[in-house]
Amino acid sequence: MDTLTGMRLFTRVVEAESFSEAARQLGLAPSSVSRQINALEDELGVRLLNRTTRRLSSTEAGLLYYERAVRILADAEEAKLAVSQLEATPKGTLRISAPISFGRLHIAAALPSFHARYPFVHIDLSASDSIVDLVAEGFDLAVRMGELEDSSLIARKLAPNRRVICGSPWYFERAKVPENPDDLAEHNCLTFAYHARSNVWQLKGPEGTKKVQVSGSLHTNNGEILLAAVLGGLGLAMLPTWHAGKDIQRGALEAVLTDYEAGPTSNIYAVYPHNRHLAPKVRAFVDFLAQRFDPGPYWEMPVEPERRRHRTSR
Repeated sequence: MDTLTGMRLFTRVVEAESFSEAARQLGLAPSSVSRQINALEDELGVRLLNRTTRRLSSTEAGLLYYERAVRILADAEEAKLAVSQLEATPKGTLRISAPISFGRLHIAAALPSFHARYPFVHIDLSASDSIVDLVAEGFDLAVRMGELEDSSLIARKLAPNRRVICGSPWYFERAKVPENPDDLAEHNCLTFAYHARSNVWQLKGPEGTKKVQVSGSLHTNNGEILLAAVLGGLGLAMLPTWHAGKDIQRGALEAVLTDYEAGPTSNIYAVYPHNRHLAPKVRAFVDFLAQRFDPGPYWEMPVEPERRRHRTSR
């Protein structure tokens, strides 16, 4: 007898507490069920069931076998469904939550390619910097950054969330390029209110991690405002590479102190509720983003040599 077939038959008998009831559910003769259970016991070399004229009960070995069999059968069924869903066509409405700036720059920009590949998936994209409750608000997935606090969600890393200190060429026409973290004290450092100590910049270099207190003429809770001020030549800022990368690549911004790791560093994730069977539309979108940002984010592609200019003050 096939092992999985024997497990299915045995668990049905235990749950029905009767050979005849299990036989009725399975469309078999009671004598056939009894014979197959006897064969399973002979194969295992242990008694699984205690039989009397009035009742049927599991032995200690039977209870242990039942618990293991239930898990094995569930895993086998999940494996079967997972394989079958690989060929399932992603379709339906996919509800996504993403941070405002990242959603505009990198999620919205990816949608035409995704739609061309999966034309039966309709996107409902909500842009918000607030942390939404995926289950309560009916979202299929969210794009999040930094430390993840909700352990009930499945998280897949999409890309590193690195930061860089940068300024515009206009700014460096009148300010000396900083060569070490201490030089930042001489600069107008614009800060972003992403945590309580946003005026302390952390830089990790060969000599270890150094924390530098900075100050400047702008403090804002909006990344778009901060980027616009830096592009306009107001001062230096520590910006995520996904936000400033395009402007660095085109020469509108210049990265400084690149021998140091500006931090703290974190990651960008796709998170989604823990479901026994992940919907093909969710799997398709998460895989699509992971492939789009891998092996290294396109926003961190090397800058052309002629654009790597460091100006000193006149």
